[in-house]
Amino acid sequence: MEANDPIKKRIVINLDNPPGGQGSAGSRGYGQQRRKSRSWLKIILVLFLLIVMGVVAVGVGGFLWWRNYQTKPAYSLALIIDAAQRDDMASFKKQIDDDAIARNLIADVSKQAAERYGIALNEGMQKQIDAVIPTLLPKLKTTIEEEVAKEIKEFASKSQPKPFILVALAVPSLVTITTEGDKAKAVAPMSNRTIELGLQRDADLWKVTEFKDEVLLQRVVDNVMKDLPAIGGIDFGKTLLKGLQKPKKRR
Repeated sequence: MEANDPIKKRIVINLDNPPGGQGSAGSRGYGQQRRKSRSWLKIILVLFLLIVMGVVAVGVGGFLWWRNYQTKPAYSLALIIDAAQRDDMASFKKQIDDDAIARNLIADVSKQAAERYGIALNEGMQKQIDAVIPTLLPKLKTTIEEEVAKEIKEFASKSQPKPFILVALAVPSLVTITTEGDKAKAVAPMSNRTIELGLQRDADLWKVTEFKDEVLLQRVVDNVMKDLPAIGGIDFGKTLLKGLQKPKKRR
């Protein structure tokens, strides 16, 4: 009888993949999720490396720029301003060549001193002025150091004392600097005038070798006049009469 029964269908149940295919879809979804996670990790790693490389590049570039800036006249001027603000005369003197400044001032000082005698000036007095002033060079150097420091402090007083790095970065916007070879000129505006500094390259730094300012010049002349004959002690009448006398004709 069993032989006459219809053939029994064999039913196979796949326990690893339940009906509806949910297991297969879940496996694929899990695999895709893992691949996406790995992709994001790679992207984050690449971004991190780019950021690190950018920071390093900026750091190296900044260092090279700063090293190059230290060889510019603006950096030396920043050192001078910083030393003047801190009353550090030892550092201040390192940045100025008082011998050169004095030598460059002698001609102007002689001229201004002579002009103060007015009509009392004669050829003999002019020769005396020209002879005396160069001998005052040591004293003139001390006066110049003090007066230049005053001028720099006055210029720096336009702003509150700042850390040196800020002073160095601010100098190019405060002073007009032109460079030609190993020489440079810096023009600094004051409240009622401008001062002009001449600089000379000295190894990797620059030293001030010339300082042009009418106020400074008059202060130096005031000090020099103390060592010249008093204007009030000159016989103006005799000097004027001598200048008006006509030379006698030779027979």
